[in-house]
Amino acid sequence: MFFYLLTAFSVGLLGSFHCIGMCGPIALALPIQEASSSKRFWSSIIYNLGRISTYTVLGVGLGLIGNVLILIGLQQWLSIILGICILLGVLFPHKIQQLTKQNRLIAPLLEKVKKQMAKLLAWQSWKAFFTIGLLNGLLPCGLVYIAILGAIATANVFYSAVYMALFGLGTMPMMLIATQFRNALSLNLRVQLRKATPFLIAIMGILFIVRGLNLGIPYLSPKVTHPTSIEQESMQEAIIPTCH
Repeated sequence: MFFYLLTAFSVGLLGSFHCIGMCGPIALALPIQEASSSKRFWSSIIYNLGRISTYTVLGVGLGLIGNVLILIGLQQWLSIILGICILLGVLFPHKIQQLTKQNRLIAPLLEKVKKQMAKLLAWQSWKAFFTIGLLNGLLPCGLVYIAILGAIATANVFYSAVYMALFGLGTMPMMLIATQFRNALSLNLRVQLRKATPFLIAIMGILFIVRGLNLGIPYLSPKVTHPTSIEQESMQEAIIPTCH
């Protein structure tokens, strides 16, 4: 599980170059550019903690979803299906974003989130920065979708929350650099790193598929043993004692 959680941080860290293009403008719009360097730093920290808080709360719900899927016997197939979804997201990223924007239920909610964020940008307070981060965590993003799929695959509420928190922490260093040092990274470097991100995500999708194939490879694709009929009966008796 440690290796699995490490991938969450890695995807967030390497994928944060994509975040600069998507969420960077929001971070740069914070009214802190004329403030002292220390205030800019702590304002950025609070803003990013808001994002990570939203991701962590989402992780709790995603863990519940994954747990339910495991309980109905989809443990092996869950990892394979999520791996395929990740690969499809890499191959057709614009299609995924279009489906989100055109969704009649999601689109109005996103519009309200954006309007509320625009209002908060006029306030120079820690509470406003944290709330902007909270709301920003709800905005659609292909990289967040990948993290969501990974969190579901943990099938555990605690690990799912940790997974999303680590993903958010992975995106934090580059977002801090973007707000503190606008010209720290050349345009060419950012373009090259963003091109490398889909390959990393594709490898993650393949790892999910291999994990679900039940190949008996330690840590990578551990053998999932299903309880025998005798074990199942024992479990049922432990839960529902028989009457004599």
